[in-house]
Amino acid sequence: MIPVNQRTATLYWAHPFHIIFAELDDENYYLILVQNIYHRSRRINQEIQSKDHCPHINEINQTLNQYHLLRRIKYYHVPCNMSSLNLSCFYDDNYFCLCNYFGQQRIANCFEFDPKKKFDCFGQSNCQNEAKCLQDRSLCAQASICVCPRCFYGTLCQFSAQGFGLSLDDILGYQIQPHITITHQPFAIQFSIILTMIITIIGLINSILSFITFNNKEICQIGCGIYLLTISMITLFTMILFVLKFWILLIAQMMYVTNDSFLKIQCISIDFLLRIGINMDRWLSACIAIERVIAVIKGTSFDKNKSKKIAKFIILIVFIFNISTNIHDPIHRHLIEDNENEKRIWCIITYSSALRTYNKIMNLCHFFIPFIINLMSGPLIILVTTRQRKIIRNQESYQKILKKQIQEHRHLLISSTSLIILAILQLIIAFVSDCMSSRNDPWLFLIGYFISFIPSILTFPVFIMPSTSYKQHFLKTYERYKRTIRRRLHLAS
Repeated sequence: MIPVNQRTATLYWAHPFHIIFAELDDENYYLILVQNIYHRSRRINQEIQSKDHCPHINEINQTLNQYHLLRRIKYYHVPCNMSSLNLSCFYDDNYFCLCNYFGQQRIANCFEFDPKKKFDCFGQSNCQNEAKCLQDRSLCAQASICVCPRCFYGTLCQFSAQGFGLSLDDILGYQIQPHITITHQPFAIQFSIILTMIITIIGLINSILSFITFNNKEICQIGCGIYLLTISMITLFTMILFVLKFWILLIAQMMYVTNDSFLKIQCISIDFLLRIGINMDRWLSACIAIERVIAVIKGTSFDKNKSKKIAKFIILIVFIFNISTNIHDPIHRHLIEDNENEKRIWCIITYSSALRTYNKIMNLCHFFIPFIINLMSGPLIILVTTRQRKIIRNQESYQKILKKQIQEHRHLLISSTSLIILAILQLIIAFVSDCMSSRNDPWLFLIGYFISFIPSILTFPVFIMPSTSYKQHFLKTYERYKRTIRRRLHLAS
């Protein structure tokens, strides 16, 4: 097991041996040492290099693997003698072969080997996420380690490293060094602290300014106002949870917080609620886009009172939908004690393969549907209004009317385009790398995690600043609050 933030592993072995080879990732083998004579005491330093890789026979010659086993193995000397391959070893589904010199030739020296063998420490495995469990001996084992499948890591393979839905524990957990001050923590932690505080401050200012703007009877006469007021309150709630999550994780791993009740409550609740907050923001932004399209299509026949009632009902439905499609998250979260890694306590989530697939589908659903709605809404509004204006002004060219509508509705394009750009960035990060390849290189997914909160802190610049109407309401409200504060301060003095 290679320790965190190190690139070396130290192994002690008290039994006779002649061959050492390592499996990195899944069925990716490297030859470390071959010794013809066993030495009772020996210190071996070896760096694993690409030339030590042991490929599957299919990678060398696919035709050979189609032969019957007895016929196939007769030809195993051939790849060993091919100077272009320069093989040290290779394997198939039954044998592991070493390429040894015999006189002037290199021959294949093979022994029985089963790459599909099940390793579960004879049913005593405590490894998570279907990881292999290896122990130092079959009877009276004194040590065991977990070999993680792709996209999982940790001493117990307890952390998922898959792109969508990664929590901060998964990304930064092993970066946090215990009993070390913040100034001596890895750069990823220091960077995260700075970025967390910046996002939190901007988010709180944004939510407060948005709330005082949309907490207005005139604005809330239609559904859009109700949606935007709700988004403002959700943003405030999300920012508080966001900063709590970060500092609880940091302090718990730095100081070894061992209060099980506190850790369990935050483990089950905070990530779940953050997920709800982010998804609600996406869906309500999509609802605003839909209502704007409907308002343009209906024109003067648009019913504001009906819109207001429908908005309240839809907010409730979206909230219930988000809870029901994410309720599996807190149910499958629990704490585990990692005795192999300085007795840390981790908050992990354990899914079966079927539930993991369901979780991925739900994450994609909560991302793509609002994304597509926002993508289509701006251009659709402009096209509909252009067609309506063309009917009235039939002598004016279509291109001229289209340019006027783009200018008139530029605030709608700004809001939808901003959300789309952020969504595309998150999408690229999630799909460029299917999963976090190394726990020591979290940058791509760390940036993706922070980007997921950016739309929540942009309500004010995206919806209020480009809109003449909303900006006027904000300025009026701001002046009213300023006069009230001055009056109260004057009375107090």
